[in-house]
Amino acid sequence: MRAKANGIQVHYELHGKEGAPWLVLSHSLACSVRMWDEQIAAFRDRYRILAYDTRGHGQTDAPPGAYTLEQLADDLKELLDQAGVSRPHYCGLSMGGMIGQTFALKYPGVFASLTLADTTSRIPPEAGPVWQERIRTAEAKGMQPLVEPTLARWFTDPFRKAHPEAMQRVGKLIASTPVAGYVGCCHAIPRINLTARLKEIRCPILVVVGEEDAGTPVAMARDIHDSAPGSKLVVIPKASHLSNIEQSEGFNRALGEFLQA
Repeated sequence: MRAKANGIQVHYELHGKEGAPWLVLSHSLACSVRMWDEQIAAFRDRYRILAYDTRGHGQTDAPPGAYTLEQLADDLKELLDQAGVSRPHYCGLSMGGMIGQTFALKYPGVFASLTLADTTSRIPPEAGPVWQERIRTAEAKGMQPLVEPTLARWFTDPFRKAHPEAMQRVGKLIASTPVAGYVGCCHAIPRINLTARLKEIRCPILVVVGEEDAGTPVAMARDIHDSAPGSKLVVIPKASHLSNIEQSEGFNRALGEFLQA
């Protein structure tokens, strides 16, 4: 399905029971709705799920230029309005978690709850060159050279060795991400600096992180948890950055228990 939102065509999918509580799923950089297949299968019998491709990703338009997290939050707000979604639970991983924080602060009262998975509320300025290097690589050589280093950051070595089919599937998502979309979001991500404002978010918050996540480590998840009064923190063993894929059972259990509560 497609909707016109904030000047672009956004691709989204609806799954699950009509009339059930809404659950919105927002993916990481260089992925798409397909990142959430195991969660869609697990939650479709209890929730009405909206999963969408972020600006610059999947089948959503990828305009050139730098994006901002505020712009990505505005895209989501217009999409939710177009699709008639009210009081959704929101689950975002990595970049999706950054969009969720930005949205919750800009549009208070919309989310029924906020799940922030393998994400951060602040990227230190000294990490800037890493993002500039990724932008240069994508612009000069396309996405293919980024596939292997990204998979190495996203999954533990044992999981990568044991699940070549999953590596192929996620590798295709990375490789097929439009360069303009990847670059646009690489400009937005390192500018996040919301730690001091998390206490303003009024809905219940779950923070989930893979124990071996190197990109947004447990310390970053703990910073969110410590700065968001009343939030719950769950560390998932034997998982790196895409904990929803590497340890889908543990991830789904943490999310399911939080949503039910």
